[in-house]
Amino acid sequence: MNKIAEAFAGKKAFIPFVTAGDPNLETTEKLLFAMQEAGADLIEIGIPFSDPVAEGPVIQEADIRALTSGTTTDKIFDMVQSIFPRMKVPMVFMTYINPVFVYGIEKFARRSKECGVSGIIVPDVPFEEKEEIRKTFAEHDVTLISMIAPTSSDRVKKIAEEAEGFVYCVSSLGVTGVRTEINTGISELIEQVKEVKDIPCAIGFGISTPEQAKEMAAISDGAIVGSAIVRIVAEHGSDSVPYVRDYVQSMKQAVLSL
Repeated sequence: MNKIAEAFAGKKAFIPFVTAGDPNLETTEKLLFAMQEAGADLIEIGIPFSDPVAEGPVIQEADIRALTSGTTTDKIFDMVQSIFPRMKVPMVFMTYINPVFVYGIEKFARRSKECGVSGIIVPDVPFEEKEEIRKTFAEHDVTLISMIAPTSSDRVKKIAEEAEGFVYCVSSLGVTGVRTEINTGISELIEQVKEVKDIPCAIGFGISTPEQAKEMAAISDGAIVGSAIVRIVAEHGSDSVPYVRDYVQSMKQAVLSL
């Protein structure tokens, strides 16, 4: 069983997201360990980019802070590689195609593998164009995670057929961010995926409270939370580690209670 499959084996997964380098890479390193200790099953590490089209203001501002602090893709790889021997849970990069192209697809895939990353999510690569990067990452044993949104409609079956690792189900239209209500027929979307393939489906975009995490995990295989964590980091900066640990623990407990 690969590491991504292990994250979902016999349980509902809680998947936190953190922007690498916000407010600095030293804090990111501490946050990764804290989230692992708090019960995260898989961790998404955002690679900051100047034009993150899928992100709302909270993560956009985090990207700016990270880039301003001198964070580079190479520095992120070095940091993740240095901690990998102590990380028991799978790590997945979330980035955009521009940083991957600029870095070089083959080199990016190779370095991802070297630093122990199990997968990569690239929201702005359309399904029809993913093969170009999927093949290169697959050669380095890094899984390209597929995303399915409420707008995917007639493409859901095609995306599901080719999906690997897990499917990132987008709970709502628009960009990432905290929402008070999440209701876009997401359960029907997951049913469509499961009809085609027996693959874990995790719901992201908009989840911020334990109640929402429990509600979303109840109809899927896990909950993904980004903006709510990034907001805690924005508020507390390099002192954010214990706050994020407590938050992740409360969210994991909510998902576990199912």
